[in-house]
Formats: sequence, structure tokens, C-alpha cells
Amino acid sequence: MDYHLYILYSQSSDRYYVGYTSDVLSRLEQHNTSLRSTYTSKHRPWELKKAIVLGNDRGFAMRVERAVKRMKRRKFLETIISDVDNIDTVAQLVRVPLHRGCFSIRKVAFAL
Repeated sequence: MDYHLYILYSQSSDRYYVGYTSDVLSRLEQHNTSLRSTYTSKHRPWELKKAIVLGNDRGFAMRVERAVKRMKRRKFLETIISDVDNIDTVAQLVRVPLHRGCFSIRKVAFAL
């Protein structure tokens, strides 16, 4: 099972949200329909701006997500959205070392 880094955008509040998951479309639906009071529930609706395959190592996906969230810069997220299509570039941007278990470098396209 591959994990993905995903970036969501809320046009209503002009905010981004970053996460990781093994099922991007299902996770997007959860963010848009959950009955729980969460950060994402306050800024609906969310649209998927980018999803990048990170490989099958959950720990690595968590480290990448944490590193991207620490950046907290809108310009940084917009750079990922417009210019980044693979795990190597993400790892360089966030300085998370790649390791043997992560070889998946392919674009992810979702029909929304």
C-alpha cells in the first residue's frame, strides 16, 4: 500500500491543509463530510491541489508530512503544488532522507 502526501485548499477561507494517507479520495471526502468539529470542518469545502506518492513506508510518510507542516509558508506549499511531481524533490525540499523502502516516483492523477 502506497502512502501519499496531499495538499488541500479551502477557497472559502483561503487556507491550505497538508496530510498523508493511503487513500487520497476517501480522505478528501472525510475532510469534507465529517461530523466532528475539527480544523478542516471549519474551513470547508476542501479541494485537492496535489497528491504525491511517498512509497509504502508509513513512518517516512509521517516524517515528510511533519516536515512540510513545519514549513508553514504559503509560498512553499504553492511551490510544491506547481513544481513538485516526485518523492525525490519533496525529500530535498524538506530534507527528509530517502531510504531503501521508498522507490515509487510517479505522478498521481485523480479525477475530481
